[in-house]
Amino acid sequence: MKKIQMVDLKSQYKKIQDEIDSAVLNVIRSTQYINGPEVKNFQKELENYLDVKHVIPCANGTDALQVAMMALDLQPGDEVITSNFTYVATAEVIALLKLKPVLVDVHPDTFDIDVDAIQRAITPKTKAIVPVHLFGQAANMEAILEVAKKHNLFVIEDTAQAIGCDYTFKDGSQQKVGTIGTIGCTSFFPSKNLGCFGDGGAIFTNDDDLAIKLRQIANHGQSKQYIHDKVGVNSRLDSIQAAILRIKLRELDNYSKERNKAADYYDTAFANHSKVKTPVRVSFSNHVFHQYTLQLIGVNRDEMRTFLSEKDVPAMIYYPIPLHLQEAYTDPRYKEGDFPVTEKLCATVISLPMQTELDSEQLKYITDSVLEYLNK
Repeated sequence: MKKIQMVDLKSQYKKIQDEIDSAVLNVIRSTQYINGPEVKNFQKELENYLDVKHVIPCANGTDALQVAMMALDLQPGDEVITSNFTYVATAEVIALLKLKPVLVDVHPDTFDIDVDAIQRAITPKTKAIVPVHLFGQAANMEAILEVAKKHNLFVIEDTAQAIGCDYTFKDGSQQKVGTIGTIGCTSFFPSKNLGCFGDGGAIFTNDDDLAIKLRQIANHGQSKQYIHDKVGVNSRLDSIQAAILRIKLRELDNYSKERNKAADYYDTAFANHSKVKTPVRVSFSNHVFHQYTLQLIGVNRDEMRTFLSEKDVPAMIYYPIPLHLQEAYTDPRYKEGDFPVTEKLCATVISLPMQTELDSEQLKYITDSVLEYLNK
């Protein structure tokens, strides 16, 4: 049996090695390392895949969020609502820009932002909502858009974990996540569903005027060379990463299918077990399973993780500490106990290996190992 990994990038690379190696060498030989044709081609291909008017490639997912918020002209002290149960980057950018992160709880079943909690958190200073499509499934965007429209708020989608995911509206129409709100942002970190071989990110919008501002801000605030109309940053996707992403974009839907096969195997193995709750699939979204995350019931998680590690089965905790209990985000508004769902999830979730290269032998070994511990 192959070594089990949370993400097996080497095996994934081996399947497309000839294409990748050729594309990378072509960029090196061209010497067009920055803003070369590969970047422009990737931009157009991603626009077509997402069915969105504008893709602005950038250096990473955190930069994507930062550039998005800068383009909306948010001012210090403006409030931005986001999920408490997520990776720190979302709140980090809000705080970095001297905006005020307003954290809200999540749904206990889906882990996505609670729309009722959003409504309760809105004040006259609220300017934007940042829903995170966590672990590969969409937040309830139709409901979020209704709230945003009622209060005249921007919606910035964080799709770092859910690129390729489809959201279905009540009328049956579908859109890719990241193309629904005012702006969408994503990351191409290597372990993401669409990952490059270094750092990378992108911003999406259907707003023509906003796209101009986003491109300017990502390029030192330039409207044209040496003409700086805005304060900007230096954030771009390099040509080698774009060349790699062009190849992997063609595989993205197949990658999602492989992840779903693994998730289905896990679901079947753990069905109706009294000590675990498997991920809930909602009717308005498909799932691209960036992570497969169980909720444990009456189980010593640390002991279980040690047990699995001794059997060479990796498992991760996403996320062990809520944002409001992180030292960097300590705030007199929040105390332990204020976010019961998030705090419970941080104490009970565990994520199993989830990737495109898991085979049936590995999946059986993983599930047998988990069940061996649960049934002790």
